[in-house]
Amino acid sequence: MATPKINFTPGPSQLYFTVEDHAKVAFREGIPSLSHRSKKFESIYKDASDGLRELLGIPSNFHVLFTGSATEVWERIIQNLVERKSVHLVNGSFSKKFYEIALQLGRAATSIEVTPGLGFSDQLQVSDDTELIAVTQNETSTGVSTPLQVLSELRKKHPNSLIAVDAVSSLPYPDFDYNGVDTVFFSVQKGFGLPAGLGVWLVNERCVEKANALLAKNISIGSYHNLPSLIQHEAKYQTPETPNVLGIYLLAKVVEDMLRVGVHKIRKDTEYKAALLYNELNAHATIRPFVSDKALQSRTVIVAATGNATKALTDRLLENGIQPGDGYGPAKATQLRFANFPTHGKEQYELLCDIIKAF
Repeated sequence: MATPKINFTPGPSQLYFTVEDHAKVAFREGIPSLSHRSKKFESIYKDASDGLRELLGIPSNFHVLFTGSATEVWERIIQNLVERKSVHLVNGSFSKKFYEIALQLGRAATSIEVTPGLGFSDQLQVSDDTELIAVTQNETSTGVSTPLQVLSELRKKHPNSLIAVDAVSSLPYPDFDYNGVDTVFFSVQKGFGLPAGLGVWLVNERCVEKANALLAKNISIGSYHNLPSLIQHEAKYQTPETPNVLGIYLLAKVVEDMLRVGVHKIRKDTEYKAALLYNELNAHATIRPFVSDKALQSRTVIVAATGNATKALTDRLLENGIQPGDGYGPAKATQLRFANFPTHGKEQYELLCDIIKAF
């Protein structure tokens, strides 16, 4: 069977349509072998950082840092921002993994857990000695999106706790109030349509103060990628070690392309495409949205409960050049996941809906 032309897997997902051309330019200019101590690299870092600030509305009191992946950031957050206690909102596989990393690193982490497919109300309560509250804003495994109001209420009720937001499969769609969170992170192979291998970690000054306070207590916060080291190098638009230079270059270029489109249009198009697919799933005789509460339905990772029809629908989509995402973990045989990122065009979503309608 030929390779599908449209990739709806939630990550790595379809490349943004300009990536190939940018990559050709990068190779012509020798970007992949560029020294990370060169002025050229500093310019690339600055372009990526400035572009992200403009696209996502990141304020000046936040730092823009680069890591190997978003998974790495789970570990960095626990090491640098938690001396003893973190609380994790768990509603799927990825939020659970964040919690498990805190346990593996020896923290007294606790979880507030709900059944996959469900979400959290804005009436959550955590103890006053909680140093960090971890929220997976868009659970990639289940297609549940935590409303931004929940983040706002957490900040109001727990102003002394740091709030960490996993936005791996939702940005650039959500319009975060950065006054209400302390650290946000994502990887580039989903909503930004890039090859995997680059994480972006946004941290404010409260996070930096916490890391320095732990250091002052002689508590280990990691080595070359600890937060003070990343911050020290970011001041010069550098990284502690040789990073994914090509990835940072491509991110800068794709963000530049997205800015030309405009984040408002990207968000409106995301909502339009999501509405198309949810409407089709709601109208279908045998397939339905896995997340039934409309307020919790992700706009960027749409999960269909396909039951016994999973294989047949997958085969039908593949015949039409469409690669769906498998269900995750225990749901692999009974669900399909569909990415809805800026690289996925309206026409692609209309084709997807037509095939599901006829199935």
